[in-house]
Amino acid sequence: MTVSRVINNTGRISEATRKRVRKVMEELHYIPNSMARSLVLQKTKILSLLITDITNPFYTTIARGAEDAAKRSGYRLLFGNSDEDYVKERDYVDMILSTRVDGVLFAPTGDQSLEHLQQLQKHNIPFVVLDREVPGIEADVVLGDSKEGARKLVEHLIGLGHKRIALINGSQDVSTARLRYLGYREAHTLSGMAPDDTLVAHFSYRDFHDESALDALLGLASPPTAIFAANNMLAVGVIQALRKRGLQVPRDISVVCFDDFVHAEAINPFLTVAAQPAYQFGSLGMQLLIERIEGEAAREQRKLILPCELLIRASTRAV
Repeated sequence: MTVSRVINNTGRISEATRKRVRKVMEELHYIPNSMARSLVLQKTKILSLLITDITNPFYTTIARGAEDAAKRSGYRLLFGNSDEDYVKERDYVDMILSTRVDGVLFAPTGDQSLEHLQQLQKHNIPFVVLDREVPGIEADVVLGDSKEGARKLVEHLIGLGHKRIALINGSQDVSTARLRYLGYREAHTLSGMAPDDTLVAHFSYRDFHDESALDALLGLASPPTAIFAANNMLAVGVIQALRKRGLQVPRDISVVCFDDFVHAEAINPFLTVAAQPAYQFGSLGMQLLIERIEGEAAREQRKLILPCELLIRASTRAV
């Protein structure tokens, strides 16, 4: 009983006794049985982070921020990666429910994630939504300002004289893709230009998989002089496809994108981007989650919208 009280920091134990128990634990390299402790305390001190694409530097940086914040508060973290796949996301939610985690930091694949978040609500598992909102869910959420960031990128291109700007966007069942499309249109409207939806194509955020859409854009009677890729993974695919066609960025066509690359400024500052504070996404989201778990949060759901920073580099030029 005394050892249990020392491990769980419960009951009235003298400091001398506490030190003696800790000393013996260190000598024996004793590690408490976390499963047994969780059954007694009804807490596992384990949290889950479910992201949509571990290969995307934006999400790997989010993971670092989340892990650091969890560790500071004495929690361990389980990682899951849905690959922008609804079925894979469902499998992870099933695992989360069976693992008895204390809470979940959840980046949804899209609007269809409603069912999965409702499952967490049904089982009274606290969660915070990251990066993308899901209609029908009221929860704490940490977002980037997708509409404003998109508007800034397109206004930068318009300021360089571009009038035919293509948008390579994510799926329209993802909230950030919808907002970036609205920002794209708003920049045109505010500049007195009519948006042209023949210059817009939609893909999965995870990769640029259909180069025929690029060929269709380049084959227009009045082809685009610039491309706005709605995230960094799409931008890489677009640039590779352009190079295969003998087109150089920015000599032949300018390219901008949402989200920066890790340490981009240190190696080759090339792409002009709307950079989001990815580390803060993870750390602030984890802070909100832990406050919700430990009963320190207000009853009302909180919504944090983090600003984007326009970083102008070498992938654009004036026309």
